[in-house]
Amino acid sequence: MTQSIRTKRAAPPARRRPGPRKPAPADRTHAPRRQRPGRGRVGGGSLAPFVLLSVVVVSLCLLGLTMVLSASSVTSLTETGSPWGEFRAQAIWLGLGMVVMAVGAFIPYRHLRRFTVPGLVASFLLLVGVLVPGLGVSWQGAQRWIRLGPVQFQPSEIAKFALVLYAAHVLAREDAALDLRRSVKPLLVVLSVLGGLILLQPNLGTTIIFFAIGLTILYASGVRLWVLGALGAVSLFGATLLAYFAEYRRARLLAFLDPWADPLDEGWQTIQSLVSVANGGVTGVGIGASRGKFGFLPEAHNDFVFAVTAEEFGLVGASVVVAGFVVFGLTGLVIARRADRYGALLVIGVTAWILVQAFINMGAVLGLLPITGVPLPFLSAGGTSMIATLGGVGVMLSVARSNR
Repeated sequence: MTQSIRTKRAAPPARRRPGPRKPAPADRTHAPRRQRPGRGRVGGGSLAPFVLLSVVVVSLCLLGLTMVLSASSVTSLTETGSPWGEFRAQAIWLGLGMVVMAVGAFIPYRHLRRFTVPGLVASFLLLVGVLVPGLGVSWQGAQRWIRLGPVQFQPSEIAKFALVLYAAHVLAREDAALDLRRSVKPLLVVLSVLGGLILLQPNLGTTIIFFAIGLTILYASGVRLWVLGALGAVSLFGATLLAYFAEYRRARLLAFLDPWADPLDEGWQTIQSLVSVANGGVTGVGIGASRGKFGFLPEAHNDFVFAVTAEEFGLVGASVVVAGFVVFGLTGLVIARRADRYGALLVIGVTAWILVQAFINMGAVLGLLPITGVPLPFLSAGGTSMIATLGGVGVMLSVARSNR
């Protein structure tokens, strides 16, 4: 009995020798897929800012091309015998600008640092060349262009781009905002020299934009507020003096305050601009039906293209343009927040350049600011302005693509 019970007991399990355990098989069901660089979501970002910025800029440019055709058709027919003259030229400039923007979008923005000093030197030489008799081109009392054979361009637009590159370069260090001697002072010297050359053309509007770009980048870099306050106060005081002591600037300032005091001369542009805007009402008079472009509104396809837009598309169309620039600015802020310090300063500089210029132009059209002759980015006719502006957008797209 006892023997039978012993034979039925199970044998004790064999002891295993200690050794390394085999790893458990990976759960491939929940393993994250590796993504190829440059596709989809990388580094927590997305392609949305890149796409949104591209759509907004292209839409504004196409609207601008349409409005240049409408606003310039009468003057082009009178001067060249064809209503398509200014439109053809602007279409060519826009095509070149789009190429520049596309190339800039796919060039790594960090490579731009090597062009900082050459761009600054070239801008200085070109701005000096504008003032040389025989080389600079004068029109309506201003000498702002250089003609080289069949090509005529405006160096101050190139200088804006060079300023953004230089300011971002010298302030990209983490301690640059605290190092006034090595970063802030050199930038102020560049602002003073190039801004002074632009002012001699004379071109107060572009000079204001120039200093606004510099002050905005200084603020974004973290420079102390008392430094910015002092610089802003000096700039405002200087602009006031320049506007008051120059006869033609003083006349424009007085016309801004009371355009009806001289409605047939200094106040003419402001009055006709307001008439065009008011004539558009809520929904506009229809595309191509503007009356202001029939000799009433000077520079209808350039400085006052926003007035023609408001007349033909009404408050609705004007609001769409303003909304486009608002979306442009917000998208620029999103791109800057995701970028490194150098890329963020580049984006902020270009964004400030375009938004300040748009504000000055639209403010003058609506009678909220004095007229300074500043074109509306993406919409106004003008070759150098279009190419330089789209080049700046290309840099923004490059930053967005590299930091998505």
